[in-house]
Amino acid sequence: MSTKDWLEKDYYKVLGVSSSAKPEEIKKAYRKLARENHPDANPGNAEAEKRFKEVSEANDVLSDQSKRKEYDDARKLFGGGGFRFPRGGNTAGAGSMDDLFRNASGGGGESFSDLFGGLFNGAGRSSRTTSSNGRGPRRGTDIEGEVTIDFVQSVNGVTVPIQMVSDAACSACHGTGAKAGTVPRVCPTCQGSGMQTSTSGGVFAVTEPCTDCRGRGMIVDDPCPVCHGSGRGKSTKNMQVRIPAGVTDAQRIRLKGKGGAGENGGAAGDLYVVVHVRPHPVFGRKGDNLTLTAPVTFNEAALGAEIEVPTLDGPAVRIKIAAGTPNGRTLRVRGKGVARRDGSRGDLLVTVEVVVPEQLSEQAREALGSYAAAAGTTDPRQALFAKARSASGAGAG
Repeated sequence: MSTKDWLEKDYYKVLGVSSSAKPEEIKKAYRKLARENHPDANPGNAEAEKRFKEVSEANDVLSDQSKRKEYDDARKLFGGGGFRFPRGGNTAGAGSMDDLFRNASGGGGESFSDLFGGLFNGAGRSSRTTSSNGRGPRRGTDIEGEVTIDFVQSVNGVTVPIQMVSDAACSACHGTGAKAGTVPRVCPTCQGSGMQTSTSGGVFAVTEPCTDCRGRGMIVDDPCPVCHGSGRGKSTKNMQVRIPAGVTDAQRIRLKGKGGAGENGGAAGDLYVVVHVRPHPVFGRKGDNLTLTAPVTFNEAALGAEIEVPTLDGPAVRIKIAAGTPNGRTLRVRGKGVARRDGSRGDLLVTVEVVVPEQLSEQAREALGSYAAAAGTTDPRQALFAKARSASGAGAG
């Protein structure tokens, strides 16, 4: 790869981020693409291996603040017209970008690396090392699981057992990737670092995953028949997970460091638990408040009464129904709702539902007839018709 080609690569496009992307965006994009295209996950896939190299190369530059600045400056310089070549009849002085790089360190003047300070690990600058043993730490994979709990447990919190299947070290080869009785050898190309550095014209140094060991730093001559040389295998483990009070249905809880184990001293991944909450036959939820529909008789609503209603996990409470309470009115019982983080609790919202009897005795009918006569013949729908006529008239006008 020529220096010209290397400079003109759009690393932002490789990672699928904008040129103004924040470091955490770059990190997230790299991790996703690296997982998808890692040689261990795509054995024998040359296209994935090529893509993995491109992604690693882009991340090596964009994840380093100083390298990224130099890269951006260089792109502005060459892409924004920082250099001008003569045009017209004076062909002796005319040149191309290829000519510039080909002659950059040629006699007499300052070399290209002198002019631009060794961009991207240029001549005279050593590339970053990984760790004392040549292989850098690798963070463990994130794991996602699901758990279903009762409504009461979601309100008060609960500790539940959960069984997880994680990508741990292969039990047959203990993570070496080599067949029992054999051991992998250090890659002679990268000396176990998993990375190799190539130079272009003596000006730039490019660090990328080693092509011989595919970034692992070790070469397995006799692969493990269980994991096929990857060193990874599926394992099942049980753990106790604390579901906090107040969790909602479909909420995703992150448990830091409870995911897959890291490699070479790398941090463990995270465990994400998606919580499903079974509905309650009586209570509902609205934010930190619990909801309840309480049926009342016509007499209780009209004359007023004091009734008992249940609470989620405690004794019943008495609430007062004022005389003339309409159907659908909501009454509040303080402190009988969902537990909050600060230790307080939400409220219980009780909605009144006036129950109309489906059958009446003859005596009840006579009593209601007497009530209707005593109450008068006022039509409660007069206002409804008045509003409808008013709206119709306004529309016609």
